[in-house]
Amino acid sequence: MVLTGLPYNHIPYVQKIDTGLPLFLFNYSDRTLHGIFEAAGSGQLNIDPYGWTSDGSERTSYPAQVQISVRLQCEPLSEEKFKPAIADNYYSSHHFWFELDHFQTSKLTCLLTSFAVKPKPPMNTPNTRQIFRLISSSEKKENSDEVKPSENEPVGSLEVALSSGRESESSAAASYPGFSENHPDVQNPKQIEKDYVLEKLKDLSFGHDEHGDNSLTETVEQANIPPCKNLEDRDTLEEETCSEGKKDDSSLVSSRLPHTISQLMHEVKELRAYGLENSTKICYLEEKLDEAHKEIYRLRERCNMLESISGPLITKAGGSDMEIHSPDDSSLDPTEAILLLGGFDKDSETWLSSVQSYFPSRNVVKAHSSMSCIRSNASVAKLDGKIYVFGGDDGGRGWTNTAESYNQTDGQWSLCPPLNERKGSLGGATLDGKIFAIGGGNGMVSFSDVEMLDPDIGRWIRTSSMGQERFAVASVEHKGSIYAVGGFDGKEYLNTAERFDPREHSWMNIASMKSRRGCHSLVVLNEKLYAIGGFDGETMVSSVEIYEPRTGTWMTGEPMKDLRGYSAVAVVKDLIYVIGGYKGEEDDILDTVECFKEGEGWKNVPCSSIGRRCFLSAVAL
Repeated sequence: MVLTGLPYNHIPYVQKIDTGLPLFLFNYSDRTLHGIFEAAGSGQLNIDPYGWTSDGSERTSYPAQVQISVRLQCEPLSEEKFKPAIADNYYSSHHFWFELDHFQTSKLTCLLTSFAVKPKPPMNTPNTRQIFRLISSSEKKENSDEVKPSENEPVGSLEVALSSGRESESSAAASYPGFSENHPDVQNPKQIEKDYVLEKLKDLSFGHDEHGDNSLTETVEQANIPPCKNLEDRDTLEEETCSEGKKDDSSLVSSRLPHTISQLMHEVKELRAYGLENSTKICYLEEKLDEAHKEIYRLRERCNMLESISGPLITKAGGSDMEIHSPDDSSLDPTEAILLLGGFDKDSETWLSSVQSYFPSRNVVKAHSSMSCIRSNASVAKLDGKIYVFGGDDGGRGWTNTAESYNQTDGQWSLCPPLNERKGSLGGATLDGKIFAIGGGNGMVSFSDVEMLDPDIGRWIRTSSMGQERFAVASVEHKGSIYAVGGFDGKEYLNTAERFDPREHSWMNIASMKSRRGCHSLVVLNEKLYAIGGFDGETMVSSVEIYEPRTGTWMTGEPMKDLRGYSAVAVVKDLIYVIGGYKGEEDDILDTVECFKEGEGWKNVPCSSIGRRCFLSAVAL
């Protein structure tokens, strides 16, 4: 077994990995696919907290880890052979997304199984132990002279590092969680054939050894059933194997076992046919399921587009209480609206560019024009009647520095000057007619940098940096100051907090929270700052801490009903709404909404119109 690791921001993806999940490796040097590997355990944080560090004195930068092992050793597939199986994942002629669905996984498994090779003795010794580490696309570009993936290459690559110093570049492609070749209905016909043939022949050889005939034993030990070269060669292989069996009859068992060998090959044929039949059924059903998911996504996007350009429209969805309204529906209270942007929709397994207004008291969403691209883990701020969204992750394909603004008057999006750095999980705030992009990171580095967009200048300029690096930071403006709270500095999660005073144009430390947290939210309610939920370095939390600026102290607030981080949070009419988020257990993305009111605590709000979403951004309109 070997250990793989990713930066922390990929833990929601890694934690979806369960024991037995099929994995494949892509070699950038010769563009071949290797397999079949599988997860030897569930994905989790810090299996080895000091992995891939120079001397083990510092904690790893790749805490999202999983152990993998070889399921079936196969000959590598060239790109021309495996590309048709994952054609839908190619977003350019040479680059593809690594996440696979059930059907793609099944097709790759079938292809590689046809090229199965005889297992070889392990080559690892104490001096040549193989270590795998997941690296970002930027590292691949720096280390590779032969192949240079695009800047948008998805994170998920494996670097192979040997103690001798030799390195090769490979990439991991993880299939859709939940599919396992160990399913009782999925048989490996090739492996069944080999195991069955060898077992029967050895049984026969033992019988002859009792009479002093060891020729059969020697032959069996040397036997090696050749692998199929492709799926179409299976029948040819069967005929050749049968033919070879007849030819070797005389040398193996003289003329005494023709009936036994014939019966043996007939049983192998039946087993193979049974396995292929079940495999074909699974492939067909998974293909239909994949098509259904895609059709749902297309219909949803089409519905959003039609609602953004049509007149008044109110529909009810399948007997539920969900209502979808067109943008000019005047029956809704605009002061209650919360704008939801991008993120991930678990129900359709889709990364989103869509934008909706959510009206929690009516359990209603109102569709708007979509952003120019998929965006998650982004930040958002309001200025002069426009909503600005910047940074984030482009649907798992890499961090972005793009920015765009939404005009509430005409409902149109416009591109804005890009940030100076590609980053996500950053803070955002508006102060003195300027927008601030605070901290964040790119999966490899956490930033203390602060960038400021001045509309008069028309570009982002660097301003005073914070005292600490803060990835997955939460920030808010209150009474002429910007607060930045918690986050991840590249080594540990923080409980510290800072305040930016524009008069002094510098950041200063304020009192620390009682708990460490990142990927949390920070809002202002009744002159107090609420730090809500997040991740404390070990688990997602439901805890809430409240900062009183007049006394400069934190106090413990009433916890939410659910553990959650990566949520959307906004304040509307003296109520805090926490929407969706990630609970931190397997694929537990929440479809609940909680609201808080001073003196009344937290309560659940009906939310059938939201779905299961996380990594989204929100701002009160």
